[in-house]
Amino acid sequence: MLSDPFFLMVAAACLVTALILIRGISTFGKEGVENAKRANRLMWWRIIAQFVAVLLIVLFVLVRRQGG
Repeated sequence: MLSDPFFLMVAAACLVTALILIRGISTFGKEGVENAKRANRLMWWRIIAQFVAVLLIVLFVLVRRQGG
């Protein structure tokens, strides 16, 4: 399974989502308007990355269920 490029793409999307989430949460703890704006922007990017990751997971499951 680790040699499957589609699986690696799904894993990478999940990892990117997690990294954005961690970075965003760490930015929330800092004071200042600029940090608050940055944290909100990171959370917006996290939502997009999470959407892409979920789509890839669904596609992965559908393709594997059909025997692909």
